[in-house]
Amino acid sequence: MLLADVVATSGAVAATRSRKEKVAAIAALLARAAPDEVETVTAYVGGALRQRRTGLGWRGLATLPDPAASSTLSVAEVHEAFERLSALAGAGSQSARALAVADLFGRATADEQTWLRGVVTGAVRQGALDSLVQEALAVAADVPLADVRRAAMLAGSTVAVARAAFEGVDALGAFGLQVGRPVLPMLASSAPDIAAALAKVGGEVAVDTKLDGIRIQVHRQGSEVLVATRSLEDITARLPEVVAVALSLPAESFVLDGEALALTEDGRPRPFQETASRTAMAEGVVVTPYFFDVLHLDGTDLLDAPASERAAALERLVPEAHRVPRLVTDDVAAAEEFAAQVLRAGHEGVVVKALGAPYDAGRRGASWVKVKPVHTLDLVVLGVEWGSGRRKGWLSNIHLGARDPDGGFVMLGKTFKGMTDEMLAWQTERFQELAVDDNGWVVTVRPEQVVEIAFDGVQRSTRYPGGVALRFARVVRYRDDKPVSEIDTIETVKGFLG
Repeated sequence: MLLADVVATSGAVAATRSRKEKVAAIAALLARAAPDEVETVTAYVGGALRQRRTGLGWRGLATLPDPAASSTLSVAEVHEAFERLSALAGAGSQSARALAVADLFGRATADEQTWLRGVVTGAVRQGALDSLVQEALAVAADVPLADVRRAAMLAGSTVAVARAAFEGVDALGAFGLQVGRPVLPMLASSAPDIAAALAKVGGEVAVDTKLDGIRIQVHRQGSEVLVATRSLEDITARLPEVVAVALSLPAESFVLDGEALALTEDGRPRPFQETASRTAMAEGVVVTPYFFDVLHLDGTDLLDAPASERAAALERLVPEAHRVPRLVTDDVAAAEEFAAQVLRAGHEGVVVKALGAPYDAGRRGASWVKVKPVHTLDLVVLGVEWGSGRRKGWLSNIHLGARDPDGGFVMLGKTFKGMTDEMLAWQTERFQELAVDDNGWVVTVRPEQVVEIAFDGVQRSTRYPGGVALRFARVVRYRDDKPVSEIDTIETVKGFLG
């Protein structure tokens, strides 16, 4: 398959807001891919490379050779070129990388060069979210969407199951929970208060303490332990204290979901930034693991077991000192009192969970509902304005975007509130690295940086494309631990309308 076919499909997908048309265009492309191309085509139509790192950025692609007159590049050739680029390191790698870029981009047409630069820098804005690619894969391979989704969750990505989809349902079913292979974590939706959360979940529920730490997934097989982040990054070597706790538990194999948290001497949580610094190998910060779910225990997969059964297994395995505090109730007043105790202890809120729900890996639904005293949203920075007055010379006012379910991002406001001088200095450097355009006032950036925003409410507004605006939005922190794929949707934001 030629790269031109992918580029043409990307353009068609970007040109329509119809989910049905997007899925049809992607499915038609995937159906034409050869078996040895389908993984690469799946990644490319989703706007990503298969390589985690290439050593390339906007600076390395600032000057490109003249484009080719006709399309000759195949997707296989492009993938192989990026494989070679990702392997370059050491002395002479910079000049070798420049030559490789000139060779690859010199064989690309003008449209292909634009698309290649976008996919390298994460700026392909075609509206093909992973959920859309999964739908298209199911259509192209004529298999149930539920089977594609489940396999992708257990394998860690849609690309990993693309070839299996064309081999049929049995091949997809072969992707089971495997100890030592991280799965996508289950996510929570939001509610404005405890009563709304209990009404959303229904019946008797578990009310879990919401810790403000690093989300961790801990796998153990015998004496081997793996600790992964919510984005499935292996951080085992950085958290030896978590490994020690895992090895102390009375089981041969398990998969646990939880949080790692830095505490003060009196047991209160330290600021999130101190906990998060451990992912960067910071010294002097000790974290304690707390677990709230178990996905596998000694040969038995528990993903499909009701939450009450998983909770019982967790209690048998993990001592109370390393379990997230929880209350089981159907009483709003009791849940509100528990939440108040959680807040007094310094934690950020609670998560209300359905006792009969399975562990829906990688999905955000009504089975888990988080409640915080201060409403917060995880959004992406789409642009940032140069400051004036005391903030002159710093990038200050950030433009906020939520996910559009049909692809892309929807701007819903700006804020410069909540920023310390240290944060302003950091974001000035960070957003210049992500810049794709600077008109002297607004710097447009690649949509990669997640930011947690606190707000007092949501109101209708014709000023922004989403039709809503946040009241008194302010920055809580930047979330380097959370991928853009997990930010809140515009529907979630509208759910806070009064």
